[in-house]
Amino acid sequence: MKFDGIIFDIDGTLVDSETLSAKAIGQILADAGTAVADDEILERFRGCRFALFAQTLLEDYPCRSIEDFTREYRVRSAQLFSRELKPMNGAVELVSAITIEKCVASNGPRDKLEKCLGVTGLLPHFTDRIVSAYEVQSWKPDPGLILHASSLMGIDPGRCLLVEHSLAGAQAGLEAGVFVVGYRLNPSRGRRWVSPYQ
Repeated sequence: MKFDGIIFDIDGTLVDSETLSAKAIGQILADAGTAVADDEILERFRGCRFALFAQTLLEDYPCRSIEDFTREYRVRSAQLFSRELKPMNGAVELVSAITIEKCVASNGPRDKLEKCLGVTGLLPHFTDRIVSAYEVQSWKPDPGLILHASSLMGIDPGRCLLVEHSLAGAQAGLEAGVFVVGYRLNPSRGRRWVSPYQ
């Protein structure tokens, strides 16, 4: 099928930020005397609204207030992104080759999204095409974020393809009426493209 626009998730799809996010969270917990495996953090964190993630994490591992935890996370993750963040394999080449409308839609705040795209060289491809859930006030799996992204491009949702790696993101896309293709982790083969959900 021919699409008129492509909507990309960012974390874990265009940039390898989730492992660094888990590292920052693990460091905060470790400094408070709590050891939590990165795999557990990633499982809780992937595709989830950060405020909900922080709430449930701190209910299980009460070490500080949600406000303090969030502030510390933003500082530490930004430092890690500046030093270590890389694009996903082939992401820059793929995005550079796309000639139709494209944008990014993410649960993250705009400053984080711009930092991740900037550090990895992807920002010039998405000028004025960044949709943050914090600005739209709609977080995946709610479809509002994806609907806003298609509207920003001026394209009917049914003519858009969403590239996602999380179940919450795929659910948001399907509910919005776009086609969804998953990019997910296979432990034995690494990241790989899989068949469209719709």
